[in-house]
Amino acid sequence: MRRVLPALVLVLATAALLPAQERRTRIDVQHMMLEADINPRTQSISASAVIRFIPLDEATYSATLELNNALQVSRVIDAVGRQIPTSRSHQDFSVRMNFPEPLKKGEVNTVVVHYDGRLTGLEESPVYGVKFASIREELTYLLYPARWFPVNEYTADRFSARMKISVPDGYKVIASGLETKSAAVEKITYEFDYSRASFPGSIAVLRQEPRMVRSEGITTQLFFRGESQEMASAYGNEIARLMTFFTSIYGLPPQADLTVIETETGTPNGYSAPGLLFLNPRAIGKDVNTRLLANQLSRQWWGVLVSPVSRNHLWITNAAARYSELFWVEQNAGPGAVEAEMKDIYVEALTIPEPPVIQSARLEDYSPEYWAVTGAKGTAVLGMLRYIIGDDPFKKLFQDFLAANAWKSVSTDDMRKAAEAASGKSLQGFFIQWIESTGAPEFKLEYTVYRTQKGFRIMGKINQDLDTFRMPVDLQIETEGNPESAQVEVVGTASEFVVESFGRPKKVNLDPNNRVLRFNDRMRVAVAIRRGEMFAEISEFGEALKEYQKALDVNRNSSLAHYRVAEIFFLQRNYQSAANEFRQALQGDIEPKWTEVWSHINLGMIFDITDQRERAVNEYNQAIRTKDNTQDAQAVAAKYLKTPYERPASTQ
Repeated sequence: MRRVLPALVLVLATAALLPAQERRTRIDVQHMMLEADINPRTQSISASAVIRFIPLDEATYSATLELNNALQVSRVIDAVGRQIPTSRSHQDFSVRMNFPEPLKKGEVNTVVVHYDGRLTGLEESPVYGVKFASIREELTYLLYPARWFPVNEYTADRFSARMKISVPDGYKVIASGLETKSAAVEKITYEFDYSRASFPGSIAVLRQEPRMVRSEGITTQLFFRGESQEMASAYGNEIARLMTFFTSIYGLPPQADLTVIETETGTPNGYSAPGLLFLNPRAIGKDVNTRLLANQLSRQWWGVLVSPVSRNHLWITNAAARYSELFWVEQNAGPGAVEAEMKDIYVEALTIPEPPVIQSARLEDYSPEYWAVTGAKGTAVLGMLRYIIGDDPFKKLFQDFLAANAWKSVSTDDMRKAAEAASGKSLQGFFIQWIESTGAPEFKLEYTVYRTQKGFRIMGKINQDLDTFRMPVDLQIETEGNPESAQVEVVGTASEFVVESFGRPKKVNLDPNNRVLRFNDRMRVAVAIRRGEMFAEISEFGEALKEYQKALDVNRNSSLAHYRVAEIFFLQRNYQSAANEFRQALQGDIEPKWTEVWSHINLGMIFDITDQRERAVNEYNQAIRTKDNTQDAQAVAAKYLKTPYERPASTQ
């Protein structure tokens, strides 16, 4: 067992993160020559990897690579054929090579790793709970995170590759790079040459022919199966639209024509490799998942073209990919829609208080806290950066940064310097505050209004508890006429200000557009509910109830908090307590609006379960009268009006 408790419980309940590992000798893999014989019928692979690398430390006696535990290393030799002793650690999927004599820093070395094994998709994944490899007759996919070949500095060490993949006749191989192929008896060998340093090495082995979609000068190959095949054309057209749009923001992509492969349940919703996109069938759905496409397609720039120098800087690519979704939302729905999206992102960003963004290497890959810190908080930082430097410098930053660092590894300092160059402002304090530190302010506003000969003067003070905090904050002054605005530079724990107003001030609102990542009562409620939802998703119902109670301690009228508590009681078949909480939800602030219709539906279901059909019908009718159709609520209510709800059989 790799984890005793879910990662979320470790972070939220104990603040314990992944244990510190013994410091490894550092190497830089420059090129890999990979030869593999893959047999989908036996679900097996036999391979060798010729790895050319440079030691980065003086007197390198050993080097450690990562390899899937299901694959056995038969031997490792050096460039002249000498055997290199190795040892395996299944805990961290590593292979340690112990050299007979020290390697010199900066000198090119070569090792050849011979290995084989079976990858059925049922093995323990190097990424906890997420499937990245499976060899089967109908579908084979071997993605980089699976470590199906030896990997150095996962997600950080860029390398070029030449791959020679042999498969039985009738199969085809999809991979990154220039393709050639040759046939032999009952076999066909595909060769792929990817000459740029990036992250090649994700492949698929298939029998089917692709659907070719040509749109806006872009050709997309789509290998969709089953019901998803009817979505291929729609996805191809949307991919073309998105690639054209992102090219206008980020510049030319590493590759415009992409190949899209449908994977299977248990894989990530999307995974982007050089020139390739892998999509989970559930994520493909019945409608084009544009948000997922925007995120994953942008990774052809943010991941393939540039990538973090270490996992501590993963926020750069994960946040840029998520902000790409917002660029697309803004393009189609306007800035107002982006502001609404940012509110949800801010909530997610505040659910995980530790660690600082710059220490994200401590977080487990693909875990909820990993996405909250590197994705949500990173995106919140980009949102605040846009607010500080302005729209035009912000968009210029993205294009200039990619152009200057194409095919390179990048750091937070690189991003800071590029932002300073685009804006002409010093941003060191901003990046230290939001990337290298933890915590978010909670503002308290005090002010007094005085009448002057020209109008009114507002004298006030903004208090907050972060001593090193510095940030411009907007003020909105509600008057008897049009609202007036001003900006205050908040520095330290107390910042005084004086603002002149022509109209008589009725109220002063601090940060009215929620530009700053900060706490207030509304945010505390939202964060507690979201943390509770995260616990509920992993069936930690006791912890979830504690978080929902925190929300109710701040706002007893939170309909959403009461509704979430009711859901847990309902799942636990504590129907009286569930009914009480659904009633409380109906008597609360009805935020969000859907809590009303679904509280009535759930009350109806409880009454059906307890043989009170007349009361159940009344609740379903009240649900219909709301006219709210969130998640097909009207159809559900109509269904149970005709046929009483029956609870599923207990699995206990």
